[in-house]
Amino acid sequence: MNLDEIRYCPGTLAEGFSAYSPICLRNLFNRKKVSHVLPYEPPQQNDKVAEAFMDNRKHISISGVQEKLSLLLEKNVLRLTKEGEQGTYILKPIPRDLKRVDQVPANEHLTMQIAKQVYGLKTAENAMIFFKNGSPAYITKRFDVKEDAGKWGKEDFATLAGKSKDIAGANFKYEYSYEEIGLLIQEYVPAWRVEIEKYFSLVVFNFLFSNGDAHLKNFSLLESSKGDYLLSPAYDLINTKLHVDDTDFALDKGLFSDDFMSEQYKKSGHPSKSDFTEFARRIGVKEKRIEKLIMPFLQKQPFMETLVDHSYLSDGNKRGYLQMYNTRRNYLTAQ
Repeated sequence: MNLDEIRYCPGTLAEGFSAYSPICLRNLFNRKKVSHVLPYEPPQQNDKVAEAFMDNRKHISISGVQEKLSLLLEKNVLRLTKEGEQGTYILKPIPRDLKRVDQVPANEHLTMQIAKQVYGLKTAENAMIFFKNGSPAYITKRFDVKEDAGKWGKEDFATLAGKSKDIAGANFKYEYSYEEIGLLIQEYVPAWRVEIEKYFSLVVFNFLFSNGDAHLKNFSLLESSKGDYLLSPAYDLINTKLHVDDTDFALDKGLFSDDFMSEQYKKSGHPSKSDFTEFARRIGVKEKRIEKLIMPFLQKQPFMETLVDHSYLSDGNKRGYLQMYNTRRNYLTAQ
């Protein structure tokens, strides 16, 4: 990436900014004037930086396949945490072993911004950020860390479902259904009527934007200031189909705990509006709310296309991203 050619905020994708916009600085960095360029060369190009990154990986306690590094903000500068320090940001550089690997940071950033700005989903604050040579990375603010450096309680749905590698094997986070997650929300969340609607919208969003890695560990409950638990902000939203040939749903059982399929689903091999309507009923969404919740996903959203155009994806991948969206929306609108 040529850093001199930036025309859109690397956070909000708003036009007319060559660095982070005031809105991005407020939401992501508590109004501190932070650079969109990290004070590091890529670790592949600098042995000293590589050593620091390797040391950082040893003590970050975030699970997942993609490389994640822990950062904190010291005055106005982001730096890698040292052992014993609590990081407040997670950095994801370009990963390895995927198709179009250099597009992963821009893909995740775009998908997260669409979720927040177009569909009103609550997401972890995030942005694009760049190494000194222009190599892109994705940065997100940790929502489980308090302002006083303590931590909010957080439980992912693998834990809530009683699943782990030791108990259920290597595939533990995929052996479930989205319906069963909904029932866990009813069990563990006192205000589940409100939170179940947020969960339903997130499941529809993941289908519409080809997120085939929405597994049990990518949904969580987060402690609130009142001491109860609510659905956490969404995280790890990405169009996986740009990088791997995956299925509609990450969870092996798909939407339902049984073999239910609409006639349209049986015909096309993909879920439609009627499947998601049945899913909403089963997880406890009130009947009169279902149509209102699903309608934004059925309609074309011009602002979504604007964000894709402003994104840091390559032109070819912008076209691919939109094509996948339109294909999924056609499935969703089929009767």
